[in-house]
Amino acid sequence: MVVLHTAIAIAVIVLLIIRVRVDPVISLIVGSLYLGLATGVGFTATLTAIATGFGEIMAEVGLLIGFGVLIGAMLHAIGAFRKMVTMLVDRVGADRLPYAMTAAMSTIFPSIYVDVQVVLASPVARSTAPFIGRTGLPHMSGALGTGIFAGYVFVIPGLAAVSIAGLLEIPLGTWLIYGFVLGPLTAIVTTLIFRLLLRGRYWNLARDEHVDEAMVEQETTELVEDDSATPPLLVCLLPILVPLVMIAFGAFAELLEFSNDFIAFLGDANFALFVGLIGAYVLCRRTLGSEGTDAAMSEGFHTTGAILLITGIGGSLGAVIGETGLDTILADLFTAEAGAPVILSILLAWLVAAVLHLAIGSVSVAAITAAGIIGPVLGSINVSPIVIGLAIASGAMFALQVNSNFFWMFKSLLGLSTQGTFKTLTMVTSIASVVSLPMVMAVALVA
Repeated sequence: MVVLHTAIAIAVIVLLIIRVRVDPVISLIVGSLYLGLATGVGFTATLTAIATGFGEIMAEVGLLIGFGVLIGAMLHAIGAFRKMVTMLVDRVGADRLPYAMTAAMSTIFPSIYVDVQVVLASPVARSTAPFIGRTGLPHMSGALGTGIFAGYVFVIPGLAAVSIAGLLEIPLGTWLIYGFVLGPLTAIVTTLIFRLLLRGRYWNLARDEHVDEAMVEQETTELVEDDSATPPLLVCLLPILVPLVMIAFGAFAELLEFSNDFIAFLGDANFALFVGLIGAYVLCRRTLGSEGTDAAMSEGFHTTGAILLITGIGGSLGAVIGETGLDTILADLFTAEAGAPVILSILLAWLVAAVLHLAIGSVSVAAITAAGIIGPVLGSINVSPIVIGLAIASGAMFALQVNSNFFWMFKSLLGLSTQGTFKTLTMVTSIASVVSLPMVMAVALVA
């Protein structure tokens, strides 16, 4: 009955979000309450689990998300990311630009939210598309979409990556090592495959492209905006690069067994991102002054609140699932002693996240919910948590489509029809999800 009630709770969450269009926060709380009460956890114990789960995930990732969003908001405000994509246009060349774009999106850009990424990069994608040829727009659009979401789910400090790592109690340094390889590799391989697909009659310019005048006007304004006041690109990126180096150094120090208390302090993700935040604040203050910095910080605070709430509620669902005793019931499904069972565990984790994403339409909510469901059973299987976490990340990308707000933003900003958006964004996220799955299986051999 616990399994049945868990399935009902998830179905209720999905139906509330999709059919009734209830906010995910409310939907997740309703599902958590139903699950706790229906499985006999009890009235008080259910509420305690919800509150405790929220607090525990906030302790894990709250500061990381807050610091990361604020860093992104200030760097975006001073034009750092726009300067970067403009440099790519000038130096990389048209033929290699899709691969440079997707690599950059999947490594550096995860520090900002996906909506900001597509608003920032879509003018560059459109402006460079004619130089690539007839299929320039779909190729650049596909590269942009796969880069954004490969970075979002695999690369620290992408929100989905940080959230999964927190929910599964995976050290961020460990995730960074594997995710920084899988993210750009997935993005580049997907872009190569998509290019092969575009060589045939896949793309119909008349049906798949749709130019919106308002979008063109916004695009032109972005491209001609003066960025002479923006600091040099390398300086702009230091608030992102320095924390990544600090976290990576701490992880390698622990791996190679020369870590000590001071190195652990420097490599702590919370402290590393705080150092990045201070750097971004200084750059923003010098570039925009006090008022501009305050405005950028305010925008970051506004974004942070919603992200923290939905992430915390995802932790609440996981805590309630833990109280139901589902871990003992599902343990057999995730028993992985050797060989095929390991693959089965990875496939199950991938499938849970993929189905949730197809149903809910949010990569982050699907990743957080899947991690909340699978997290309680991790102790009963012999597969490394990093492998299960990466499998969830891989599945959560699968087939982004019309029940996502991002789908419609992507469509408008890139001048695509609905059919064209299916043939770019939905297709590349599906390819990326499938392509990354064997990479996750490869990680299982060494993790």
